[in-house]
Amino acid sequence: MRDAEAAFLRYEAVRGRLPAARFPAEPVFARDLGEVADRWDGFVLDAFGVLNVGETPIAGAVARMAELRARGKKLCVLTNAASYTRAEALVKYRRLGFDFTEDEVVSSRDVAVSRIGALMPGAHWAALAAEGDGFGDIPGRAGDAVADPALFDVADGVLFLSSARWTPALQRRLIEALARRPIPIVVANPDLVAPREDGLSQEPGLFAHDLIDRLGVVAHWYGKPFADGFHDACARTGLPPERLAMVGDTLHTDVLGGRAAGMGAVLVADHGLFAGRDVRAYIARSGIVPDAVVATT
Repeated sequence: MRDAEAAFLRYEAVRGRLPAARFPAEPVFARDLGEVADRWDGFVLDAFGVLNVGETPIAGAVARMAELRARGKKLCVLTNAASYTRAEALVKYRRLGFDFTEDEVVSSRDVAVSRIGALMPGAHWAALAAEGDGFGDIPGRAGDAVADPALFDVADGVLFLSSARWTPALQRRLIEALARRPIPIVVANPDLVAPREDGLSQEPGLFAHDLIDRLGVVAHWYGKPFADGFHDACARTGLPPERLAMVGDTLHTDVLGGRAAGMGAVLVADHGLFAGRDVRAYIARSGIVPDAVVATT
């Protein structure tokens, strides 16, 4: 799944689990986000493939954010990087040179955390998380199930935050546990893959869909393309969704999710999932049509 074609086919295979949306007949093609910015009053921005690739800022992205601010545009980052709380994501963006405020960042982790307390009050979570995650923000009780897979046998639910430490052996262990004792899974990062400096990483959504395919487990999704994150991002900007555009590098998360939420959608072609590929072919094959396609942010 480290190839854009394979990722595209997998997204298409799980399309029935994703939101439905309406699309324009065809996109406008432009050089960069600045050329289409007058169509909207604000932008909800993916991070990976739009602002940065891995730990590297995209050339010109910091200056573009400053330009959009100068033009009076509202900005909000909506990231599926659930290894980070909003505060931790903000530290990262500032380190990369961006000047976003705390109110301009929505992490899918925070979207999930704000809702799972009501979903499963007081739950004991088996968390799949990055090294050093402290779980202090998680309602109820959470333990590191990568370090202690026995948690799968006693927890009330599985919480997917990160796949950075996940392995095929651990996936098999989780499948065995869920086959014996089905419990719900919460997926705070629905992405299948994410662009890094050395290629595409495998993300929690990939492993969650595998569990659903094999076992039919109940899954609760938080993050793009699902509605809650877009709702929270709209609230941060103070704008109605039709005056915003979602800017991202994927069709099945950013474009589909943004359009399903009532936003416009801008696909950035050169830095993320479709870097080096003809995005026109993928748009035609999927029927997921952005309002605009830009080469770079």
